[in-house]
Amino acid sequence: MLSAKQGAAIQVQITPPQGQISVGDSKFFLCEVVGDAKDIDWYKPSGEMILPNNPDIHVNRNDETSSALIIYHADVDDAGIYKCVARSGDKEAQATVQVKIFQKITFKNVPSPQEFNEGDDADIVCDVIGSPPPFILWKHKGYIIKVEKDVRYRHMENGHLQIRGIKKVDEGTYTCEARVMQTGELSFKMIEVVVNVLPTIRARQSEFNATADIGSTALLACDADGFPEPTVTWAYNNVVLESGDKYSLNEDGSELLIREVVKVDEGDYTCIARNKAGETSQEVSLNVFVQAKITYLSNQTASEFDDEVTLTCEASGDPTPSISWSFENKMFAEGEQDSWTRPDKYESQDRNIVVRSHARVSSLLLKNIQFTYAGQYLCTASNSIGQDNQHVYLEVRYAPKILGSVTTYTWEGNPANLSCVVEAHPAASVTWFRDGLQLPSSNATNVKIHNTRSVSYLEVSPESQSDFGSYNCTANNVMGTEYKEFLLIQAEVPSSPEIQQVEPFSSSAVVEFDEPDSFGGVPIIKYLLVWRKQRHHDWTTMEYDATEDMTRITIGGLKPETTYELKMSAINGKGEGESSPTSTFQTKPVPTSEAPPLIVSTTMALREPAAPKLEAMIQNQGNSLKVNWIKQDDGGSPIMHYLVRYKAKHVSDWKPEIRMPSRSEYVVLSGLDWNTEYEVRVVAENQQGKSKHGVVSFRTATEPTTMPGASGGGSGLSTGAIVGILMVVFFLLLIAVDVTCFFLNKCGLLMCIAVNVCGKAGPGAKGKDIEEGKAAFTKDESKEPIVEVRTEEEQTKNQEGVGPTEPNETTPLTEPDGKTKEDVKTAADIKTEANNATAEVKTVPNEAPQTNGNESKA
Repeated sequence: MLSAKQGAAIQVQITPPQGQISVGDSKFFLCEVVGDAKDIDWYKPSGEMILPNNPDIHVNRNDETSSALIIYHADVDDAGIYKCVARSGDKEAQATVQVKIFQKITFKNVPSPQEFNEGDDADIVCDVIGSPPPFILWKHKGYIIKVEKDVRYRHMENGHLQIRGIKKVDEGTYTCEARVMQTGELSFKMIEVVVNVLPTIRARQSEFNATADIGSTALLACDADGFPEPTVTWAYNNVVLESGDKYSLNEDGSELLIREVVKVDEGDYTCIARNKAGETSQEVSLNVFVQAKITYLSNQTASEFDDEVTLTCEASGDPTPSISWSFENKMFAEGEQDSWTRPDKYESQDRNIVVRSHARVSSLLLKNIQFTYAGQYLCTASNSIGQDNQHVYLEVRYAPKILGSVTTYTWEGNPANLSCVVEAHPAASVTWFRDGLQLPSSNATNVKIHNTRSVSYLEVSPESQSDFGSYNCTANNVMGTEYKEFLLIQAEVPSSPEIQQVEPFSSSAVVEFDEPDSFGGVPIIKYLLVWRKQRHHDWTTMEYDATEDMTRITIGGLKPETTYELKMSAINGKGEGESSPTSTFQTKPVPTSEAPPLIVSTTMALREPAAPKLEAMIQNQGNSLKVNWIKQDDGGSPIMHYLVRYKAKHVSDWKPEIRMPSRSEYVVLSGLDWNTEYEVRVVAENQQGKSKHGVVSFRTATEPTTMPGASGGGSGLSTGAIVGILMVVFFLLLIAVDVTCFFLNKCGLLMCIAVNVCGKAGPGAKGKDIEEGKAAFTKDESKEPIVEVRTEEEQTKNQEGVGPTEPNETTPLTEPDGKTKEDVKTAADIKTEANNATAEVKTVPNEAPQTNGNESKA
């Protein structure tokens, strides 16, 4: 740029006219003067004249007409407009040059990696300088971070990137990219960001229970997570624990093993996890218990009728054990004690047994001592970790006590034992007497004595009536003497049983009876039954062993439809008693055409019933079946019930079993699948067990496409509907013919109406025809008789006045009064449907006939 004052003859020019310098570079500018110039000076952008000795910006006058400006190691502060001024006397000229200093992109402070703790507000440092100042662009995982889409990100004024509440997922490589828009310069740095996670601790067990003094160990464990992987240490009472004889730590420190646990080891142990993010701790409690143990228990001795005796039981343990008592099956449990008061106390209802408990001691107080108090008492001490049981014995001294039955029955020649049961402590001596004489004596050779620890047996073999009577048993010990009289009584034969009823079957009968009123003093061992055909001289005799509460006996080998006489008596050791009055009964006929099997033996053992014979009949619906059974031989024991099972043959699973009462004769199976073959099995069961099953097979009818009288739901018209439509069409045709006859021949129904209403007479013949025509076409077709299709056998039965008792394939063509014309079918239509609904019924050969001759075949 050239400039000069008005009238000046000096001109100034700077070369180059513009200057661009990168920071750190050097550059010179030449100021050339045209004309004579005494002084040539350079000025800084601040207006300060540059002195020749300035080290960084140097001015060097080359000759009379030029001067050089040299900028060494340019800095951004050196930028600006520099001015060159030339003077000669009062003449002056100047020129300027603009120097621009460019700073290349320079990353001054970009550490990597940069670590932060999870949850902190992370400040990712990227310090960049440049001239012009560069623009900073941040990227993560190859994508530009857009702060407007994620409020957690923020671009700081200093170019840093802030992440609020940094998370572990924010970890990774970030790119700090610097751009200078004016020059297109670009540079970037990769920064590795690491997010440290504060350790978390999870104790595997917040509490651990151990038992002291038994050499047990305790394993305390906690699992720590975090980043970097935390280190785990344990502390107890603020002292860090190390592996040694008492403690052992695993490799990562997560498990602490405590050996030989004792009570002083109880307390809280601290698990500490540390990493760069910090430390976390959690306490694990060790509870040390001492198992209950009985420390004192002593046997006691008392005499019967003493006022009281006390059994004492002491126990130790932590927690404090509870103490309970038991004797035989009788418990004196702590639950029965008053746990809200101290000392605890339990009293029996008769107030002879009192339990008192205090702290670790319990006492069992027995009052008014009885001989039954003697024996072993169990003291149980228990706490939350175990229990200890020990017995204590109470010895009770008491005088003899004679127990047992005093009456014995026998008969001459049959030895009998008189049992003198003696309880005593100490043991008693036992002596037998008869009429004041000690036994055995020289006069009583039929008497023997057998002694055991607690029983003395006097064996008497009666030889005559004089051996029956009273015998004395005397027991003696240091506590006293006891005696009792025993009676030996002559036994009698039993009285007669009483026959209540006889339930006959075809080849057997069940006799129900009451036991004899008198057994004669000894048990009944047998019952004797005799029977014969009425007015026949040969009796059949059979003995039956007697059992407890025996009231029924079954006899066999009988003939069907035969009258029998029956009587019975009871037998004991003495002999046979009187016979009961004679009862008469008649056996039933065999329920089948087969002859009853010949029974050679005079008795018939009880057994399972024979298999029922079955017959099946399809019901009107076509998918329902009635199965009848014929009762067979009951095996000598009444039928209790019938068990029915059925299934479709193409499946493996049977339907749930149906139980029918013993008097039932059939079962109806409904809701079966259409056009499906089924198998039905029926089993009879008595007290001896189940029979073999009777089997019948059958197939249900094909499902009808249209049900008579059904409305809607079907795509086709029923036969009744078709007939109704035809009748309507026929009726309209008749009306058309009648109208034609009225206008052409003056006859028909309309002519008849005209004559009756208007009084017009018509031809006589035609009027009569009209009357008949009217009657023919106005009759009520709903009053048609019911038409049925039956088999020949059913028609024969109906002609004989015997109607069917169960539904069969007979199908009415019409319903009772009230049905519409569409419900009426022709006989041919019904016959066709009846044929389609017939089910095929099959039976297993030689097991069950299909029909009985009184019903139509299914």
